[in-house]
Amino acid sequence: MTEYGKPQTLPGAVADAWQPLRGLTRARIGLGRSGNAQRTTDVLAFQAAHAQARDAVHAPLNVQAMEQQLRGAPYLHVQSRATDRATYLRRPDLGRRLSENSLHMLRKEAWDVVFVAADGLSSIATQTNAIPVFQAMQPLLQGWRIAPLVIATQSRVALGDEIAQAMGASMVVMMIGERPGLSVADSLGIYLTYAPYVGCPDSSRNCLSNIHAHGMTIPAGASKLAWLMQEARRLGLTGVGLKDAAPDQLAGSNTLSIHDKDTDA
Repeated sequence: MTEYGKPQTLPGAVADAWQPLRGLTRARIGLGRSGNAQRTTDVLAFQAAHAQARDAVHAPLNVQAMEQQLRGAPYLHVQSRATDRATYLRRPDLGRRLSENSLHMLRKEAWDVVFVAADGLSSIATQTNAIPVFQAMQPLLQGWRIAPLVIATQSRVALGDEIAQAMGASMVVMMIGERPGLSVADSLGIYLTYAPYVGCPDSSRNCLSNIHAHGMTIPAGASKLAWLMQEARRLGLTGVGLKDAAPDQLAGSNTLSIHDKDTDA
């Protein structure tokens, strides 16, 4: 007898040449078939991935859990003009502006940077990765005036511009859940903008993408982000004018000079 759930090699069966390659990628490659249909295991795996992607989009951000992760560090909780998830998904423009109550609670000071943890299109990504990224940045930014973390719900990328402008921050680091796919539902994107303002174009941003357990690691993302922030401060800009010339040890990171993700569609 064979152990239940383990693949069996039947007499005359042909070896699966795709199996070694599947261990190198999360993509669905070399799927088998049973007759004219896909195998039941592959169909069920696809349905599970689709359900995870839907959950990532619709699950609310657990702000209380993030507060516990901060271990007493100060933070602010703001919301966009999108009053609920359904409105947020239908009206991207409302997700780019702060609600009146949120705008009034922000006070302007001379901050060098404000970090924003935003739900975006994957609250799971933000829940999992945003606070660890924020904490990893603290020792890399010695001497910087870092504003209290802002947690933003029903948020698009551009909401960070208004937050930074209202708080008087020279730059904003927007940590936001990226649109989930069918292989990764918890990918975090980081958008860095120097001198942000309402209506700031996407070409003025730098992006680090695919921060998750199977993509860019948090330490690698933090190191790359710190380098970009130092260069942004030196040059007085971000976006297409800030080229990636990081040291060799950071070369493995996925860095984009413009906003090319669909998070803020």
